[in-house]
Amino acid sequence: MSERHEGEIGLIYPFAEHPAGPRPQEGEALEVRPGVLWLRMPIPIPGLNFINLWLLRDNDGWALVDTGLLTPKIQQIWEGIFDKYLQGRPITRLICTHFHPDHLGLAGWLQQRWDAPLWMTLGEWSFGRMLELEALPEVPEADIQFYRRAGFSEAAIDEMRSRGFGNFKRHVSPIPRSYTRIVEGDHIRINDTDWQVIVGRGHSPEHACLYSPSLNILISGDQVLPRISPHIGVYPGEPDARSLTLYLRSLDKFVDLPADVLVLPAHGDAFTGLPARIAYLKRHHRERLDALMLALEKPHTVMDTLPLLFKRDISGHLQLATGEALAHLHHLIGEGLIERRLNAAGVYEYQRADIAMAAQ
Repeated sequence: MSERHEGEIGLIYPFAEHPAGPRPQEGEALEVRPGVLWLRMPIPIPGLNFINLWLLRDNDGWALVDTGLLTPKIQQIWEGIFDKYLQGRPITRLICTHFHPDHLGLAGWLQQRWDAPLWMTLGEWSFGRMLELEALPEVPEADIQFYRRAGFSEAAIDEMRSRGFGNFKRHVSPIPRSYTRIVEGDHIRINDTDWQVIVGRGHSPEHACLYSPSLNILISGDQVLPRISPHIGVYPGEPDARSLTLYLRSLDKFVDLPADVLVLPAHGDAFTGLPARIAYLKRHHRERLDALMLALEKPHTVMDTLPLLFKRDISGHLQLATGEALAHLHHLIGEGLIERRLNAAGVYEYQRADIAMAAQ
C-alpha cells in the first residue's frame, strides 16, 4: 500500500475495491447510490486531468450536476453517455456548482440539446456571464498595474500580454441568458430526494454544494477536495478581496454534517472522512499563515513570499500562485496582523504590523 499524504489521513475511498473499478473509465458511469451516477470527463489541466460529474435520477429523466469543459472530445463522450446510460430519458435540469469552465463549459450546449433549465447561484451565473462578455483584444492596464504592484517582472508582464484577455469565452458554450436561482438553505427535490444547498465562498463567489440527508451524500464541487486544497486566490477584478477569510468561514458550514457522509468531489475520488479533511484544510492554511508571520518580521513583496508557500515549480502558474499568496496576505491584513505599503519601485511590501509601527 502506498504511503498516504498527510491530508488524506482519516479518509476512506469506499470505491477502491469496487468490481467496476475505483472510478469510472472515460465514457462509463459508476453508480455510487441508487439513482446517482458518477462520470469523469478529461480536462487539459496538469495535476487534475479529470473532472467528476454527477447524474441524479429525476423522475422521468436525469438532473446533471456540472457539465465539463467545452471541447469536441467531451461533447463526443457525452453523446455516448446519452445513448448508454440515460435509458431514453432526457436531461431535466442542469445544476452547476460554480462558474469555472470545467463546471459550466457545456451548460449552453446541453441546454440547447435537452431544453433543460440551468440552476445556479446568482453570484456564479452572473460572474460567468460577465467573463463570457468581457473578451478584449488587450489586457486592461488596471490588470497590468495589479500584477506590477505584486512584483511581476516586465518579462512576466509581456508574457501575460501575449496570452490576451478574455480567454474564458473560448472554453464555454454560450452561457444561458436565463437561469433558476438557488440560494443558501434551499431544498431541491430531485426524484424523491431532498438536496439542501450549502453555499461556500473563497474558491468562487457563491459555490453551491448539495447535501442529501437521506442518501448521506455531499456533492462538494471544488469546495472540499480529497487530495489537493482548492485554489483560493485574489485577482484584479476584486484586488482587495479576502478570499481565504471567506473560505475558512465557509468550511464551518460542513462541520455538523454526519462524520460518515459520502463526499462526491469535483476532482479526486469519492471519500468519507469529511471532519478529518476539514481539519487538515484549516491546519494547512494556518501553517502557511504562520510561515508568513515569521518571515514578515522583514518587508516582503508577493514574489518574495512565493518560496515560503510553494515547494514545487510554479514557473508556469505564476498568476495562480500570486493569487494564492495574496489571499493569505489579505487574510492577515484583515486580522490586523500585517500592513501593506507601496515601496519606491511601486511594488507592495508586507510586514508585521507591530514591527512596521515601531519603525515609524
